[in-house]
Amino acid sequence: MSHAEKRLKLDHETQQESLYFDSYTDVSVHEEMIGDRVRTNTYRMAILKNSESIRGKVVLDVGAGTGILSVFCVQAGAKKVYAVEACSIAEQAVRIVKQNRMEDRIEVIRGMVETVQLPDKVDVIVSEWMGYALLQESMLNSVLYARDKWLRPGGVMLPSTAELYITPVCDRVPVIRVHFWKTIKDQYGVDMSCMTDFARRCIINSEITVDTVDVEDVLSHPARFAELDLQRVTAEELREVKGKFRCESFGSAAVNAFCVYFTVTFPCPEGPLVLSTSPFKDETHWKQALLYLDAPVDVEQDTAVAGEVMLYPSADSARNICIHVDYTIGEHKRQSKTFSTID
Repeated sequence: MSHAEKRLKLDHETQQESLYFDSYTDVSVHEEMIGDRVRTNTYRMAILKNSESIRGKVVLDVGAGTGILSVFCVQAGAKKVYAVEACSIAEQAVRIVKQNRMEDRIEVIRGMVETVQLPDKVDVIVSEWMGYALLQESMLNSVLYARDKWLRPGGVMLPSTAELYITPVCDRVPVIRVHFWKTIKDQYGVDMSCMTDFARRCIINSEITVDTVDVEDVLSHPARFAELDLQRVTAEELREVKGKFRCESFGSAAVNAFCVYFTVTFPCPEGPLVLSTSPFKDETHWKQALLYLDAPVDVEQDTAVAGEVMLYPSADSARNICIHVDYTIGEHKRQSKTFSTID
């Protein structure tokens, strides 16, 4: 790569980073996250249930945002919390800390965790780093950097593990949307059925679609294909998170997509606490990731759906992910498709 090409690539990466952090300066994204009761209550309960590990200890909150997790940590007895936030929402976090009279316990630090300096090591790291399909946004890399540089030996990671699942689905939404163009003539007297092929190409493509999956559309028990131990996983391993899966269909249907979702687990004295984005659980703002097949495949009860999934950073932007799926449905020929997120 020439010097000019390297400079162009660096400029592109800098612009991508700037756009990423700018996306967190608006109130709407924080309203959505804090308004997600499943997310916020699970973190609150996990922190309070870990009060024995937090009381009198030093905590690092990576990507603190408005600082709500830092406040929870003080409520759990933390002696000191370093709330590190790279974007300008840190100014609001300072105000929230002051409003809750916790200035002596929470220090908001504006900057990326890779560049800030702390006075000493910490006992606990807490972070809500998960993106769509778990790894979108690549924030986990920053958490691992903080772990390796600032967490004391034997320190606590909240959450401590993450798991990825996949299941075949028969999603009715694209079928309804494509069929819509056949209904225009009856409604308005204009035949627009020629739009169906165009609509199908627009809707059923190679983008990772984030949407809510109805339980009725799930065609098998989910299969776990990857697990991340946040005490041990490395940034290098995140460059290729993959695993095999095998499902058996519940009954007769047409598989037209795969659904990918995640869970994260918090260690608690009375037993682990799980935050799940499964379609079988209460909805979260993460919803599920849908990967549409080029054509539906009919299955019957106990038809095997098997293959391998791989998640990796996009070559265009490390903050975005790609998902590659190799799969076989029943006796059909093995297929493969790569999906990506769009800025």
